[in-house]
Amino acid sequence: MMVNISSAIEISGTVAFAISGAFSAMQKRLDVFGVLIMGFVTAIGGGTIRDVLIGDTPVSWMRDYQLPLIILGTVIATILFKKYIKTFKITLFLFDALGLGLFTIIGIQKGINAGLNPGVCVALGTITGCFGGVLRDILLNNIPLIFQKEIYATACIIGGTLYLLLINQVDSDVVKLLSVTVVCAIRIVAVKYNLSLPKFYA
Repeated sequence: MMVNISSAIEISGTVAFAISGAFSAMQKRLDVFGVLIMGFVTAIGGGTIRDVLIGDTPVSWMRDYQLPLIILGTVIATILFKKYIKTFKITLFLFDALGLGLFTIIGIQKGINAGLNPGVCVALGTITGCFGGVLRDILLNNIPLIFQKEIYATACIIGGTLYLLLINQVDSDVVKLLSVTVVCAIRIVAVKYNLSLPKFYA
């Protein structure tokens, strides 16, 4: 059951971020190749950085051909149905929030499996959840969302910390779902009420 849940989490997160990346590229009017690259970068960027940091190479998407195929299929579907997707901005935001929560848990699990301390595990979860979006924004010539507004990485840290606190006390699947829900809820509340961390100016 645990393997199935973990696989479902990874696939769901990959699809969510691939849609987010592809749609962001279409908003910038990139060509088909550009849209495809943005979908891939957003979906696998954070996981690639994580795997390189912990020495888990070749990185996961190079070993599992299914993930690139899932991303490819997702990007193609996003392109084909862009007119419909374009009208669902709230849905797209929810995909992004869902991907953030799902990938945070994946990163933390990788850290635990590598025998790393809790602080590093949370950092890996945050990197996995956020840095695909960071790479996407940089390539699209935008200031990364994580650095300029809204609560983004903080949601990963809170949800990831909750996961580590409860993982040995509550059923594993329940903790995963609860932690993903917390990350998503924090993102949704932060955007709805325009919450952000303090900004500093020189």
